[in-house]
Amino acid sequence: MNKRKNSNSSVYDMHNSDTSKLRNQHSIDTLTLLIFLLYDTENVNQLEMKFNGKNKNYNKSRPAVQFALMLDAGSTGSRIHIYKFTYANNKLSPDLRDEIFEQVKPGLSSYPDDPKAAANSLNGLMDIALESVPSHLHKCTPVALKATAGLRLLGDKKSMLILNAVRKKLEDDYPFPVVDMNPIQGDGVSVMDGKDEGVYAWITVNYLTSKIGNPTKTPTAAIMDLGGGSTQIVFEPESPFEVPPDSDYKYELEFGNYKYILYQHSYLGYGLNEGRKKLKLAASEKSQYPCLKKGESVDFEHDGIKKILKGIGKSFEMCAKFVSSHLFSKTDSCQINPCSFDGIHQPNLDKSFPYNSKSGSGELFAFSYFYDKTFPFGLKEKFTVKEVKDLAEKLCSENPEAHFSSDLLLEEPLICSDLSFIHGLLSVGYELQPDRELKVLKKIEGFETGWCLGATIQMIDR
Repeated sequence: MNKRKNSNSSVYDMHNSDTSKLRNQHSIDTLTLLIFLLYDTENVNQLEMKFNGKNKNYNKSRPAVQFALMLDAGSTGSRIHIYKFTYANNKLSPDLRDEIFEQVKPGLSSYPDDPKAAANSLNGLMDIALESVPSHLHKCTPVALKATAGLRLLGDKKSMLILNAVRKKLEDDYPFPVVDMNPIQGDGVSVMDGKDEGVYAWITVNYLTSKIGNPTKTPTAAIMDLGGGSTQIVFEPESPFEVPPDSDYKYELEFGNYKYILYQHSYLGYGLNEGRKKLKLAASEKSQYPCLKKGESVDFEHDGIKKILKGIGKSFEMCAKFVSSHLFSKTDSCQINPCSFDGIHQPNLDKSFPYNSKSGSGELFAFSYFYDKTFPFGLKEKFTVKEVKDLAEKLCSENPEAHFSSDLLLEEPLICSDLSFIHGLLSVGYELQPDRELKVLKKIEGFETGWCLGATIQMIDR
């Protein structure tokens, strides 16, 4: 397990700094010192009184320091984010001071018939939380678990049994109160709705880049999150947009003093791992896979039938054609134009969210597998859609070893398929132009991207 603690100084370290040095530091350091001076025994008692046993009703007064735990039950593994925030009266949102990140594999969905084992798989993560949060703050440090596409794909019955076992584990074995943002739904331990996953990720990116939570409203960034089971897109179109009746594409979010009208959609089944499955299933009809070069093969099992898919690929063009012919359909009925793919309504990004270098509007941030599948092969934190294609052309060539080490290629045997999927999603699915730039990051200001921070801010704000 890889543990990372952010390098931001704690309020205690700042209190011990030389006073003359503090006078010359930026206002944020002065504010942090003030917070420390206010953080006395009375504040600690106030924090601990916020929760009584498993009472989940927040006191509206703000503590000087607030810890919070968010468990991310993803399709490939479980992760914990241990956040430390500070509050100041003149800020519209909390200041993130520190984060500890830990992960384990496999995920909860790997225990479809053993809910107790699924719950026990979180023990190591929760033990880290016990060590990381000061013991006198345990009872006022909220925890929530949000499961994503992995549990969604298990079905309601099996996922509910796992979630019930997890809630029991957290409430019986640990001092941290499980917080339900919606007490009626009991969503403190739940399968997260796809729309919330995307919107929380949007909050994370725009919070960390200081585009929201400010006294004045500024242009916001779009986010694209590519997970294992689903992919999300969220952005704030420049002008009002129409949506089909009874749809959830439009999301009204209040953050700070402003309301944001967002377009959002979560494409379940279009995460990277689910995309692989779709492509392998299509290739299994003839047991030939155009996204593997000649001489290579991959095993595939569907409905109890095992097959060996033999590679027949020669080029990116061959793989890209196969991908676009089986995914990202442009022929499905579109209730209200424009649509992205599979009949899903979506304002065109290049028209409704154009990039403007002067104002900073139209920025696209992508993360998760967008990062994991490009960074090791040389793409940096900023690249264009065309650069994704250029990379895929090298990886799908008959001699990728001319460009990359054999060891790296052995670690990623399906990288041609993966990059062709990513390029297809961007260019065919979202119809981005070749010169459109993406910022692909794993961290911003040293903190993890993704939905967890946004969900945690919403949790402690309530």
